[in-house]
Amino acid sequence: MNEPDDVAAAVHRLEQVGARRLQLQFVDLFGTVNCVNVPASRFAEVCERGAWFDGSAIEGFARVLESDMYLVPDPATLTAVPWEVADGGPVMRVFCHLRTPEGEIFSGDARAVLAGQLQRAADLGFAYHVGCEVEFFLFDLAEGGRPRSNDTASYFDDTLDAGTRARDQLVTTLLELGIDVDSSHHEVAGGQHEIDLASQGALAAADAVLLLRVAARAMAGTHGLRASFMPKPLAGVSGSGLHTHQTLLRASDGANLFFDAEDRYHLSPLARHFIAGQLEHAPALAAVTAPVVNSYKRLIAGYEAPAQITWAHNNRSALIRVPLVSPAEGTDARVELRCPDAACIPHLAFSAMLAAGLDGIERELPLSPPLEEQAYEFDPEAMQSRYVRSLPNSLSEAVAALVSDDVIVDALGSELVERFAEAKRLEWQQFSAHVTDWELDRYL
Repeated sequence: MNEPDDVAAAVHRLEQVGARRLQLQFVDLFGTVNCVNVPASRFAEVCERGAWFDGSAIEGFARVLESDMYLVPDPATLTAVPWEVADGGPVMRVFCHLRTPEGEIFSGDARAVLAGQLQRAADLGFAYHVGCEVEFFLFDLAEGGRPRSNDTASYFDDTLDAGTRARDQLVTTLLELGIDVDSSHHEVAGGQHEIDLASQGALAAADAVLLLRVAARAMAGTHGLRASFMPKPLAGVSGSGLHTHQTLLRASDGANLFFDAEDRYHLSPLARHFIAGQLEHAPALAAVTAPVVNSYKRLIAGYEAPAQITWAHNNRSALIRVPLVSPAEGTDARVELRCPDAACIPHLAFSAMLAAGLDGIERELPLSPPLEEQAYEFDPEAMQSRYVRSLPNSLSEAVAALVSDDVIVDALGSELVERFAEAKRLEWQQFSAHVTDWELDRYL
C-alpha cells in the first residue's frame, strides 16, 4: 500500500497545479498503455480504496472471474500530460498497480512482476539499472495507408524537416515528464530516429519507455506524422530496436559491480556470469524482448541486429555487446542486450533479463569466448565449432522456448506466461493463415 506522506505530497501537487483530470494508467499484455480517467479531486480516495475497472474488457485479462479489478496509483509516478489540458487546468497521469477485489497483486501486473525481481536482486545486494536506446520511425501516410519515410536522411544527419522538429519536441516533452534524456539523433534509415534515455533503476526505465511511446505518437501527430515502434516496418532497411544497457550496482554504495580493471575485457567475474546467464536463456528471453511476429523480420543477418547467441566488444551483430571502457570510466561499465525492440512490454522484458542474469550469477555459469567476427559470415560447421547457437527464427519458436524455460517462467509467473503464450500462439496462427502481398506477387 501507499505511504500516507507520499499520497499527501501528491495531493498537494495536484492542488498546486490546479489539475482537473487524472489519468490512471496501466499496461496490458500487448504493451498497450490503457487509461481510466477520474477527477483529480478523487486522488486520495483512489489511493486508499482503488478505482474499479472491468478487467475482462482489457486484452490479456479476459477471464470473467477476474472482471472486477482495481487500480491503485503509484504516487511516485505522478506527472503532467504536457499535450493535454482539461477545462483550463492541466491533466495529470500516474501509473497504477493492479489489484484483485481481495487486495492482492494481480498476476498480470507487469510492473509488480518487475518490482518482485528487483526485490530479489536487492536481497542479493544488487540494484539493477538500465539505459535504453529507443529507435522508431516517423512516417507520412501514403495513399492506401502504407508507411512512407518522411525524409531521405541517414545516420546522424542534421535535417530541418518535420521529423526532426517532432523529435526535438518529443525530447522537450520527455524532460517535462521528468525523464532524463542523454541524446537524440537521426538513425540509419530514412525517417528513422533514436532517443537515448539515461541509465536509471529498471522500474523507472520501463515506465519511461512506455511514456516515450505515448508521447512520441502525440508529438508526431502535431506535425502531421505517425510514430511507429514496429520492429521492421520496411523491407531492405534497418529495423528499430530497443538496445538495453544493463548494470548491476552494489545496493549499499552504488558501486559498479561489472568492472574489473585487471581483466582483459574489463569484466568482473560477476559480469561474466551475468552475461553467461543471459546467453543461456536467450531463446526464452526472445519471446518477451521481441514479442511480435514482425520482430523476427528484424532479427536477421546484415542489419546490425543479432541472429546468433554470441557476445563481443565490437561486433554489432552480437546478441550481447560489452562497450569498451577505460579504467577511468569503470563506473560506466555495462552490458548491452541487442535483441529487444520497442514493441515489448519493458517491465516483462527487464524482469526476464534480470532473472536470466541472476541465474548465471547464482549458478556461476562460465562465459564462452567472444565472437568479434560477424556471425553470419561463418559457415554452419565453423559456427558449431565455436558453440554458436541461433536465436529463434519466429515468434512461434520463441514462445516454445519460453514455456519450457523454468527460470524465466518462475520469474514472470506461470499464470502470466500461460496467458502471454496463449495470446502469442493465436497471433502466430492468425499470421500463418494470412495471405501476404509477397505470396500474391510470387505465386498468383
